[in-house]
Amino acid sequence: MSGRRRFLVIIPRNDGGVEAYPMKEWLRQHPDHIPPGLDATENNAWSLRDGLKRKGWSVTETETEVRLSPPGSAPLPSVVDEVLGNGNADEDDGGQPAAFALEYQLRDFIAQNLSTIRVGGKRLKLYVDPTGRDGIEFPSATGPIDILAIDDDGALVVFELKRANSPDRAIGQLARYMGWVSQTIGKGHEVRGVIVAKSISDNLRYAASVVPNVSLFEYSVEFHLKQANSETAGG
Repeated sequence: MSGRRRFLVIIPRNDGGVEAYPMKEWLRQHPDHIPPGLDATENNAWSLRDGLKRKGWSVTETETEVRLSPPGSAPLPSVVDEVLGNGNADEDDGGQPAAFALEYQLRDFIAQNLSTIRVGGKRLKLYVDPTGRDGIEFPSATGPIDILAIDDDGALVVFELKRANSPDRAIGQLARYMGWVSQTIGKGHEVRGVIVAKSISDNLRYAASVVPNVSLFEYSVEFHLKQANSETAGG
């Protein structure tokens, strides 16, 4: 029997990728998209799904997820699968390492732990522009940069994140962001690039080997159980 499904809003990005958001949270932030007569807090997810479907949204259902895209913006299924996986309940079974469920979770985890990451032997921190805009989903002329960081020497570091696998086209996306940074906010500074994925393919390794200043990282997710004391302190 399938467990409880996640409801996700899938939004295509200008760079050919996608972003995924919990449906109710996204609707509360974009109330103009809520179907008439419904409420993103009071109504259940299935009612909201049906209402969005009546408004022309595309709906794709897997064993574990319901994925919804606004009218006229439905991304190719293959692109969605690259970011989210194929949605099968046993996707991470068989000894395969666990993956972040959504790309934004991986992004937020890395942003919160930048100080522990070394690129070129240098410590990193989140880039902040003169207006106070931080480097998470940093806007550029070629699309939003997942994470933009700066190292101890002032070099700018562009992160391209892949929740699951790592198609070699990721190097093209990263190169576009690095090029924009080097010609705009990074003029006069070194610009480095990082691709983070659960698994780095051989094709991507070959592609990255001829692109200067690009580093590849694989992540792993670990869980540890700690036994809880069965008695209260006053017991």
